Amino acid sequence: MAIEKVETLIVGAGQAGVAMSEHLSNRGVPHLVLERDRIAERWRSGRWDSLVANGPAWHDRFPGMEFSDIDPDAFVPKEKVADYFVAYAEKIGAPIRCGVEVKEVQRNVRRPGFRIETSEGVIEANSVVAATGPFQNPVIPALVPQSPEITQLHSHDYRNPDQLPEGAVLVVGAGASGAQIADELLQAGKPVYLSVGPHDRLPRSYRGRDYCWWIGVLGKWDAVGMEHMTIAVSGAQGGHTVDFRRLATQGMTLVGRTESFNQGVMHFASDLVNNLAQGDASMLSMLDEADAYVASNGLDLPLEPEARKIEPDPQCVTDPILELNLAEAGITSIVWATGFTVEFSWLKVDAFDEAGKPKHQRGISAEPGVYFLGLPWLSGRSSSFIWGVWHDARFLADHISTQRKYLAYMPTAPRA
Repeated sequence: MAIEKVETLIVGAGQAGVAMSEHLSNRGVPHLVLERDRIAERWRSGRWDSLVANGPAWHDRFPGMEFSDIDPDAFVPKEKVADYFVAYAEKIGAPIRCGVEVKEVQRNVRRPGFRIETSEGVIEANSVVAATGPFQNPVIPALVPQSPEITQLHSHDYRNPDQLPEGAVLVVGAGASGAQIADELLQAGKPVYLSVGPHDRLPRSYRGRDYCWWIGVLGKWDAVGMEHMTIAVSGAQGGHTVDFRRLATQGMTLVGRTESFNQGVMHFASDLVNNLAQGDASMLSMLDEADAYVASNGLDLPLEPEARKIEPDPQCVTDPILELNLAEAGITSIVWATGFTVEFSWLKVDAFDEAGKPKHQRGISAEPGVYFLGLPWLSGRSSSFIWGVWHDARFLADHISTQRKYLAYMPTAPRA
């Protein structure tokens, strides 16, 4: 069987792969996109039913197309986000081949390019873009042994409250996913315990502008070199500021960071007060910067003193629970909103450090010809957002196009 040859192979047809395809096409770089499932599959089957984008529709999109039939200030449901990428791929004529899994990528021996083993045969490419994103392997800490008494699932596998058995739920992790899932379970009438670790929280909107706008005008999208920080933010129910104290007044029980489990008892750190204070400080700091920006630019934006109001600490904060017998508390389910690790075992190249993390600068890997796209903080804070991925892809496409020209160069005559 003849080996198929392409200039650039893109692995993954989510938002990163579609963006990469657009920019390579604009630069005349022949390429192919392989997707083992459907376009933007993670948005469909890797999220819970009620999920919406965390940024408003005017912001969380590619520059070349708006969401149809969606208010620009609304938060787009996950299925419509997936449909958007399908429509965008069709609009740009992206050469996407679905249902093909990339099993292994290796550098060719003593000649340029890479050999790619797929579920449909071998492909050779001069460059490879890993656009599979950060949500590969759900992380569940090895704390609670599997047993019939406790249903355990990761936020990746959570769909809706009806999925869980009768009884209380412990949600571990209070970032965007954990906060939204815990709130949904509470609204469904379930007793909910929420384990809150260190986090930042941001105002959903302030003085009539969404936080995405504030981060933009304050220049924070361009922040670089920061470690991942859990951020509590929500576009659910029309968008609102995550307030853990308010959730507690509605009946949710807050606990500190989950530390260990022994003989039916979960143990929590005594850090709940500090974690809430850290979240408050991050929000108030942003409000201070926003107020200073309004004043220095003479903007006519309405004052919003209520945004600075911090509710009194509820009893679960002033008298924190450090140990919890799950059976006595009636807890029958644990939802682990504890993040993901990347999965690049198929990429057999010298592009990873000792911990298995990609070695790269703005997505240009340590292995010439291999690129990463769609990872958090790839170039800055914006890399985790749809529009940020699009801009990261443009940078990588420029690099690939430039390298292609170097390789194609032939001197007109030998030098003396």
